[in-house]
Amino acid sequence: MSQPDPVADRPVEDRPAVVLVIDDNPTNRYILANWLQRAGHTVLEAGDGLGGLALLAPGATPRPELAIVDVRLPDLSGFEVSERIKSDPRTAGVPVIHVSAIAIATSDRTQGLYRGADAYLTEPIAPSELLATVTSALRYSRARMRAEQLARRLDTLNRATLDVYRAVDPTELAAAVARGARTLLQAPALVVTQPPDTDTVQLTHWDEDGRAVVRPAPPALLDSLAVAALGAGVGVGSARYGVQEWADLLARNDVRSPAPGGAEVTVVAARTKRGRPPVCVALHTDAETSEEDRDLVSQFTQASALALEALRSYTEEHTLSVTLQRALLPRSLPEPDGIRLAMRYLPATRGNEIGGDFYEAIETPAGLLLAVGDVVGHSLQAAVVMGELRHALRLYAHEGHPPRTVLERLDALLDREWPGWTATVCIVLVDPDRTGLSVANAGHLPPLLLDPLGEGSFVHEHGPMLGMGLPQPPSAEVRITAGTRLLLVTDGLIETRDKDLTTSLEELRTAAGQETAGPDALCEHLLRVFGAEQSDDVVLFAAEVTDQQV
Repeated sequence: MSQPDPVADRPVEDRPAVVLVIDDNPTNRYILANWLQRAGHTVLEAGDGLGGLALLAPGATPRPELAIVDVRLPDLSGFEVSERIKSDPRTAGVPVIHVSAIAIATSDRTQGLYRGADAYLTEPIAPSELLATVTSALRYSRARMRAEQLARRLDTLNRATLDVYRAVDPTELAAAVARGARTLLQAPALVVTQPPDTDTVQLTHWDEDGRAVVRPAPPALLDSLAVAALGAGVGVGSARYGVQEWADLLARNDVRSPAPGGAEVTVVAARTKRGRPPVCVALHTDAETSEEDRDLVSQFTQASALALEALRSYTEEHTLSVTLQRALLPRSLPEPDGIRLAMRYLPATRGNEIGGDFYEAIETPAGLLLAVGDVVGHSLQAAVVMGELRHALRLYAHEGHPPRTVLERLDALLDREWPGWTATVCIVLVDPDRTGLSVANAGHLPPLLLDPLGEGSFVHEHGPMLGMGLPQPPSAEVRITAGTRLLLVTDGLIETRDKDLTTSLEELRTAAGQETAGPDALCEHLLRVFGAEQSDDVVLFAAEVTDQQV
């Protein structure tokens, strides 16, 4: 049976240290070093002040944790040595104990303490007094260092957690977790996650060049890690793997990963709901040097699991919202003689609230009616209002009302059924002979007309938006020729907070004129030009008159 190690059994605060003794008297140095070594300390010796400071310089090893400095030295005074140690941020935390057989007056002790010493002993010194003073100074400095380190770790934990919660997709989230874990313990970390709504497992680590490296892995790997660390439960758990055991686990799952490896590995896993794939963070076991380290990694992994669950919920809600919104829009477009139609609808890429953008195309006895609208607001209720407006528009159009009258009836409907709600709607009626348009616009972006050569012009005539209870002006009448294209859009395509609307419309006109092919090509071209992530829904509705019936 192995014997207990009295040194290892001591509290961390009282364990031996590397102690620097600076004294020009070899006999004194020998006596002090002997006492310290018998107590288990490692001793470094210097015969003058500059030599002692050199042993404290950056890169010097081993690094002293405490310095015992004679007050009277041949080059610098012990007071100057103490001041230099305390003025350097890299050594300011090293305790200094002054010793002297000559400078023993109250003024000497006072000066030493004022100039940076943590204790002042006068000779003759008893061994027990010296060792007690060393233990006390080390205990205080180590406690302060641990507190400072913990504060830094907590700050790092806070920053890393914020980075995780800022992630907008599962890949970005896994990269933030890998970077945070690496920064938290200053050690390689491997993150194993399963993005929402996929059967794919991702391995993510942060390389030495500051890049996230993502590799696929089979779901069986995540299952194995989850069972070992958590079983079927929720919360946070961990499992340890020996060097060969970890290598075998990766090999069984055909995984080649550079981090972590070559040492014992600890996997910390967290899940917030039973049955959900957990977030797993793998790192070298020896990177966790204290209970505080283990607690920080557990907290960070739990926060990452919560962030992934929030992202999963967001994805599910966004999918449901888009599905609902699409259900409120037309299932297909008509195929009228002499006109080609194309439409593109893109839900907002940010946020999970559904908007009120809609479009419509209806063949009526008076001609082909095309409409695009936008209920102001983003919510389920906005979508409900949008659906009711669209169905009412279809009804009024089939009754044979002209565009201006349709807008007035929609305005009355909003005022009666949905007071306080507003909407913009642009209606274009194409004559049966395809030679003219009637445009009625209630506060919407103006429709763009493109002639066969690509020259574009807006129909700027418009009235107030719906829901205001104000009269609409007469429809604008426009003559067209074969080959004319019409474009209706919602503001999500071009409007930005930092750009004037007039500028945005001019950019739209220029971009549309660059594509002279049919409606489908025009829509695709505009999406390429204005296709950055949008915070609002986008509707593009294009039509081309291919044949006039005169």
